[in-house]
Amino acid sequence: MAEISHRRARFESMEPVLKHTWRLPPRQAVILQRMLADRVIRRSTCDLRRLSLVVGTDVSYSKVTDTCYGAAVVWDYRRGRQVAAATAVRRARFPYVPGLLSFREAPVLVAALAKLTCLPDLLLVEGQGLAHPRRFGLASHLGVLYDLPAVGCAKKRLVGQHGPLGSGRGSRTLLKDKAEVVGAVLRTRSLVRPVYVSPGHRIAVEQCCRVIARLSGRARLPDPLRCAHALANQQRQRNETG
Repeated sequence: MAEISHRRARFESMEPVLKHTWRLPPRQAVILQRMLADRVIRRSTCDLRRLSLVVGTDVSYSKVTDTCYGAAVVWDYRRGRQVAAATAVRRARFPYVPGLLSFREAPVLVAALAKLTCLPDLLLVEGQGLAHPRRFGLASHLGVLYDLPAVGCAKKRLVGQHGPLGSGRGSRTLLKDKAEVVGAVLRTRSLVRPVYVSPGHRIAVEQCCRVIARLSGRARLPDPLRCAHALANQQRQRNETG
């Protein structure tokens, strides 16, 4: 099993407080995932009244090689604008395995986050948090690594069932898996497909919905995720056509 080291100190740059190797076979990755899931803090430590900086992340993959491009966009939560950004390029060494996406995407995101010179109040990822078979999606993995509140916002459901959902903007309903609340289904635009929101670490479901609703403008996905998506694609296009 991989050795885990816990860093107690925080630096000016964005550095994980918890580190482990990413080079694991899928079976051992599942074991590590279950072990790290015990570190997820489900009670909220996030005060939305003091929320200032949110970092949105996304990954773009080359269509011809195994290269991946990670982007991290720092978003001013109160003013609604981008204030910083960083990208990174890495080889995707972990195969695509359902339920183990974080082992494929987190390394390049960690590399991009390391280039930021500020410590955000909250991490936002396009993926799952607790709404995951082992309650440890990408949002939970990054949240635990940095010990920061983290929210997952996905376009597709991975686990769980939910009741009826209204057609208007802001309509929501709880997402449950085996009678456990693991997130919510939220409509960010009227008559548009909803997103699946789930806590990753140190934040409650209701707070997750409030954050996503506030950060979603005229598009289905929150602005920091859309900007990170565009930035990752731009980096990929520059590298592959330059």
